[in-house]
Amino acid sequence: MIIDLPDTTVSKVARQLVNTREEGGAVALGRVLTLVIKSDKGFEEAAIEAANDASREHPMRVIVLVTDTAGEARLDAQIRVGSDAGASEVIILEATGKAAGNELTLLTGLLLPDAPVVAWWPSDAPENPGASALGRIAQRRITDSSTAPEPSELLAKLEGTYTPGDTDLAWTRLTHWREQLAAVLDQPPYEPVTAVTVRGASTSPSTALLAAWLGLALELPVDWQYEEPSVWDHGIHSVRLTRASGDILLERSDEATARLTQPGQPHHELHLPRRSLRECLAEELRRLDPDTLYGRVISEGWSRLAEPKASV
Repeated sequence: MIIDLPDTTVSKVARQLVNTREEGGAVALGRVLTLVIKSDKGFEEAAIEAANDASREHPMRVIVLVTDTAGEARLDAQIRVGSDAGASEVIILEATGKAAGNELTLLTGLLLPDAPVVAWWPSDAPENPGASALGRIAQRRITDSSTAPEPSELLAKLEGTYTPGDTDLAWTRLTHWREQLAAVLDQPPYEPVTAVTVRGASTSPSTALLAAWLGLALELPVDWQYEEPSVWDHGIHSVRLTRASGDILLERSDEATARLTQPGQPHHELHLPRRSLRECLAEELRRLDPDTLYGRVISEGWSRLAEPKASV
């Protein structure tokens, strides 16, 4: 069910939510958190779709905030419940002019009482999420540096402004890579890694974060290389770990498959697909405490990482 509320107020939206619950169209019981999505116009539907899918694992209230300080003061709203909202309630607020000037005023009365708040910027994240108006009321703050025009520049800014509770979906996309590499190093022979090379697209913040994590975990300088779009145009391409007995190479051959090569063992074809937005969001919503490892990677590992070099 979709309920449109043109030229409205926050109090009218709140009353409509109560009326909808009383009429049996939706229930607030069982909502475990409030997810506030601060989106640019045109990006909100993809974020809502991911949130609706993730809500089947994490029932929640979703508030989508789209603001534009230009134009006349106006607030248009839409409420989605039932099959149009997954296991959540979705409230879309489109504010223009002076009505868009204070994000917290727009949210007052719509947050679930006594429930944690998670803030998500699918695009155009603030340079300091923790110090933003929305970030100050949120336990977790989710950005996505892959949507930035210059991802590495945004990561460098996030390093300088990191606040416990911050995370980035470029980091979440690394989970399967980190699991696979850790599993390989947990098998004999237990030799120290003497060199690390990470290759990926020049626009991939996940490649940079993987290199920073490996440098931090192995206490080694990492050879971070970028590849031309004609060779590899998206995401991580390969990781090479050098040990005395030979090299371990985990290399993606396409968007869903990678090959693992180890000394003295047959090659292994692994299922290593790119993670969907829904998967990454659902993983981040499983924990509401700070991701301390991400904090160390962005604040310690990133500063140790040398500038990337062109792959040869």
